[in-house]
Amino acid sequence: MKTTSIKNSTFGLGAAMLFAFLGLSLPDTQGPAPSSVSSTNPAVDVAFQHGERLTYKIYYNLNFIWVPAGEVTFKIFDEGNQYHYQARGETYDSYEWFFTVKDQYDSWVDKNTFLPNYSERSVNEGDYHIFEKIAFNQSGKKMTVWRAHQRGAAEEKTEHMVKSDCHDVLSTLYNLRNVDYGSQQPGYSVPFSVFMDKEEYPLKMNYMGKDSNKKVYKMGRYKTLRFQPQVIAGNVFKEDAKMTVWVSDDANRIPLLIESPVSVGSVKMVLKEYWGLKYNFEAKL
Repeated sequence: MKTTSIKNSTFGLGAAMLFAFLGLSLPDTQGPAPSSVSSTNPAVDVAFQHGERLTYKIYYNLNFIWVPAGEVTFKIFDEGNQYHYQARGETYDSYEWFFTVKDQYDSWVDKNTFLPNYSERSVNEGDYHIFEKIAFNQSGKKMTVWRAHQRGAAEEKTEHMVKSDCHDVLSTLYNLRNVDYGSQQPGYSVPFSVFMDKEEYPLKMNYMGKDSNKKVYKMGRYKTLRFQPQVIAGNVFKEDAKMTVWVSDDANRIPLLIESPVSVGSVKMVLKEYWGLKYNFEAKL
């Protein structure tokens, strides 16, 4: 299987774990190719609601020692005919001697299609800084990108044609949560496209089966669905890196635990706190 490198991008711990959370994988010629999910499908129940907030703790392992590195919080806001998703990640002060991250991602999506209309990201990872805005013309298959060194600085505008409907990295997560993987067999996959770094990436989410008694550090045990996507190879993930993502086996379908090797050491992201879930948390044992 061929892997893809993301060009013109520097990924630190925060971006690495954001992509881990989203569970991005590369194209695979095996398995079924169902249609993309839309909230207009009456068979699909939306897995989240306004006010949901999920906080995760990030751990970095180097020389067999797990070090608490930072946290990332995901929020949902109902804004009329759109959902506004937000993710903010930041390293702990005690970790910043090694690496500093302060990132924010925002995405505004159409409630009928779950496709983004507009997104922003502000990335500050070590010496790498970028502020980016994207306007998604889904019907015209054209993406307009504005980039600057930081918010408020002079922006460079570019336009890019794509072949299919596209998500940003954050809208991908919430769209995939609406898929009922639990009724499928291991090997089931869902295709989607992500527009990032001025390019379109056709990807898939691969379902590996159920773990009915998975322990989550400091949170207890859960009924889970397990995924093992092939990550996008680049500065953080090696080409043969194997990531595993455990998601609650209930109507909320929230990621509970992510584990993955990176270029140096390994990382894991563990659910720490949750608020405003739409459904009862029936996956918790």
